[in-house]
Amino acid sequence: MTIFTKIINREIPSEIIFENEKVIVIKDINPQAKTHLLIIPKKEIPTINDIQEEDTELIAELFFVAKNVAKNLWVSDWYKLHFNVGEKGGQEVMHIHLHLLSNI
Repeated sequence: MTIFTKIINREIPSEIIFENEKVIVIKDINPQAKTHLLIIPKKEIPTINDIQEEDTELIAELFFVAKNVAKNLWVSDWYKLHFNVGEKGGQEVMHIHLHLLSNI
C-alpha cells in the first residue's frame, strides 16, 4: 500500500482539492511551483509502464480532472502536466500520479 492509497483511505491527512469516484487531487507537500497538485487515480497502478488497456478511461479521466481543476483555480491559461516514470525517471511514489504545476 502506497502513501497515496493511505491518503485516499483517509489514513494520512492531506489537503484535498478535488475528489470523485475515480480520482483524488491533493497539494504536493514539496511544491516545485506556486501551484503544484497531484492528480492521483484511486486505482493503485505502480508506473505508467503498468497501465493496461482497461485503464484507458481512467487515464483520460486524470487529464480531464487536471483541466477542470486548473480552470477552477484560475490557472487555466497555462500550466504544466507531467508524469515521472520509475525511480530513475524521478518517480518517488510507485502509484502513478499526474503533476499539475503553475506559477499562478
